[in-house]
Amino acid sequence: MTVFTLPDLGEGLQEAEIVTWHVAEGDHVVADQPLVSVETEKAVVEIPSPQSGRVAKLMGAPGDVIKTGDALVEFETEERADNGTVVGRIPTAATSTPKSEAETTVAGAGAKAKAAPAVRALARKKGVDLTAVAPTGPNSTITAADVERAAGALAQAGPLEPLKGVRRTMARKMARAHEEVAPTTVTDEADIDGWADGTDVTLRLIRAIGAGCAAEPALNAWYDSATEGRRLHAAVHLGLAMDTPEGLFVPVLHEADSRDAAALAAEFTSLKAAVEDRSIAPQQMLGATITLSNFGSIGGRHAVLMVVPPQVAILGAGRAYSGVVAADGAAAVRQLLPLSLTFDHRACTGGEAARFLAAVKADLERPD
Repeated sequence: MTVFTLPDLGEGLQEAEIVTWHVAEGDHVVADQPLVSVETEKAVVEIPSPQSGRVAKLMGAPGDVIKTGDALVEFETEERADNGTVVGRIPTAATSTPKSEAETTVAGAGAKAKAAPAVRALARKKGVDLTAVAPTGPNSTITAADVERAAGALAQAGPLEPLKGVRRTMARKMARAHEEVAPTTVTDEADIDGWADGTDVTLRLIRAIGAGCAAEPALNAWYDSATEGRRLHAAVHLGLAMDTPEGLFVPVLHEADSRDAAALAAEFTSLKAAVEDRSIAPQQMLGATITLSNFGSIGGRHAVLMVVPPQVAILGAGRAYSGVVAADGAAAVRQLLPLSLTFDHRACTGGEAARFLAAVKADLERPD
């Protein structure tokens, strides 16, 4: 028997979620035949078989999250597997040594959660986290009634839906951004009343961000928290935030500042289609130096956005609206595009951010 383990999928990815198996136990496979599709924080990746042989056991089901180096498939063959394999059996959870009572208490329950063993057992059965239960017993002890009351509240709220795939990745990135970045937001509005009918808002925003980065390169940068240093980028590699039912995708439009409108339009359309049908390649979601969120296509005017390290800035565009402004000494109704720039104040000054936003606004207010 040989065991094929989840290989290193690159870019520091430590785990993946099984999406679908392309083989079944008992099947005979040949080398390079697709075995399984897994979802990483970057994309859905198809993993081929490293060898020929009969599939003895599949080590997981769709929806399971496995780490790099964990067992994927057990082969019944005398051949030695290629990279990513180990010889021998991997102990499973079913054969592992049982934990002690203290180790098997409800997940998250710390020393402050006082409860008798029977109450802890009830909490495990009901799926209740004791640290989230308000105790009513003597000396702040959690009673069975407290657990039942908490379980009732959970039932009314609906079943727990573990975050997976893209949504899990988004949650982790946002938590890291919240902990690490020193965010500050500045807002403005661009007068786009002079635009021709049918002007593509996203393409104009892409061009305007290029103008902003040319005027103030400090916003097109990466910040390294460990060394407290920054790297300014000569080219603009623009992350494009795209909303999907599965979660937020941010494919990257590389060298967005040096391509003509036709090339940008074609690449944007291609990236959007790849996200929609989940064929986006991992390399197409790497290397962003600044991000655009055109949330106004859905709704909202201004926003305090999240900067995802190592980037230092994200520009958001809200929904355009008709507003009254002063034009040539008189009040006039014009079409206005709200702009929100959130930047990492550790790496950028307020002046740099303001100059960037002013350049973006000036470019957007050009009629062509």
